[in-house]
Amino acid sequence: MTEPDERAIASDDPVAAAEPSADDAACTETTGSSHQLTQFLTGNPRTTILLLALPVLAEQFLNFLVGFVDTILSGRISVAATSAIGAAAYVNWLAELIFSLVATGTTALVARHWGAGQKDSAGQVATSSISLALGMGVAAAAALYLVAPMFGEFLKLEVSSNALLVRYIRLSCFGLAFSSVLLIGSAALRGSGNMRAPMFILGLVSILNVLLSSMLAFGFGPLPAFGMDGIAAGTVAARFVGFILMLWLLVNGSAGLTAKPSWTSITDFAAIGRVLRIGVPAAADSLVMWGGHFLFLRVVASLGQGVKGEAIFAAHIVGIQVEAINYLPAWAWGTAAATMIGQCLGAGRPDRARLGGHEAMLQSCVMAVIVMVMFLFGAEFIYDLMHEDPAVAAVGVPAIRLLALFEVPLSIVIVYAVGIRGAGETVSPMLINMFGIFLIRLPVGYWLGVEMEFGLIGAWGAMGADITARAIAITLYFRYGKWDQKGI
Repeated sequence: MTEPDERAIASDDPVAAAEPSADDAACTETTGSSHQLTQFLTGNPRTTILLLALPVLAEQFLNFLVGFVDTILSGRISVAATSAIGAAAYVNWLAELIFSLVATGTTALVARHWGAGQKDSAGQVATSSISLALGMGVAAAAALYLVAPMFGEFLKLEVSSNALLVRYIRLSCFGLAFSSVLLIGSAALRGSGNMRAPMFILGLVSILNVLLSSMLAFGFGPLPAFGMDGIAAGTVAARFVGFILMLWLLVNGSAGLTAKPSWTSITDFAAIGRVLRIGVPAAADSLVMWGGHFLFLRVVASLGQGVKGEAIFAAHIVGIQVEAINYLPAWAWGTAAATMIGQCLGAGRPDRARLGGHEAMLQSCVMAVIVMVMFLFGAEFIYDLMHEDPAVAAVGVPAIRLLALFEVPLSIVIVYAVGIRGAGETVSPMLINMFGIFLIRLPVGYWLGVEMEFGLIGAWGAMGADITARAIAITLYFRYGKWDQKGI
């Protein structure tokens, strides 16, 4: 940020300014967020990042339990059910990545405004974003309902798995309208530095999801067992509760940030345009990631036929689900980095922004080392817990031990990429991800897994090589790139 503050006053973009003047800084210090901003600018970065990350970590842990329990529940139903749940998770991930089109821009803009002491402008951004989220959620639900059969056909799943997949997607997609507001509302609150409110709401949603899905899947008291339908119904019901709570919190402004969705706000094309200028490259990055992962899922589905193929596919699903133990904490520290980076850049302190990103990466790597040890020495326990079929464990145990070696690079990729997006720079992470996934993971994974017949070990070895290459690239860019000069 190098432009003078007068540009912000005269411009339609009030966060185009660089360093605030002494008067502006004094004004900012008198706002209700002065203590938090002072912590960002002068406090111990280790403590600041930790306090930002811990609420998100708690939220992500509870979110992890949802997928973890869903996988366990499906493992008690059948191998086909596990395959369907795992494939459906990729489909739901696609919808959530589309919502990131708005969420990433919302966090970056709200953080810049908040760091500059412009609360009303931050609220206007949040209002337009929530209004847009409602429309996107309804559209995504309708689209997924219609195209659900295409996913199973592309993956060439067994008939039993494909039928369950289509039914599960069509039931669970009704929750997307609710989850869109949950995700984007949380993004806005985090941009303002409020990590606790999203933690409580999304944490409650996760707990309800686990309880309701478990009861509806296998029955509880007078409730009959609904199997896979019960897992989907529990998810939708929990997201509806969270949707109501998030709207209530934002409309009454009790969390500090106020957003009141309306028809006027959804037609505020200037505010929406600013969000999308940041969000479109981020969404493109997300879609690249999803496309690469979905194509990789197709590679995994090609590693075997019949019963053997289903066991390999289920072992992959279990492994990827368990790896969320590391992925989600890394996302928590990345979110902390993005918040500190955005607010420090808004206050004209790029040096503190970089320091916050480095500290978040180091803290996340501590968790990654713990997960690595868990995977190396607890592989048998993990697969015994997650699935009843010994054929699944036979494939998955050696593969997850290999995957353990790449947990630290994975944390580095996630934290730096999410942090850089907090500065409004979304193109460079996208290019780095494209390089790793399409030039390393997919071709090398197919060659090792299918052509060389190394199976899941070969495919996951290529995945590890991709992650390592991206970790090196994103580290160099974070250290030497000019992402902190991005004007938004």
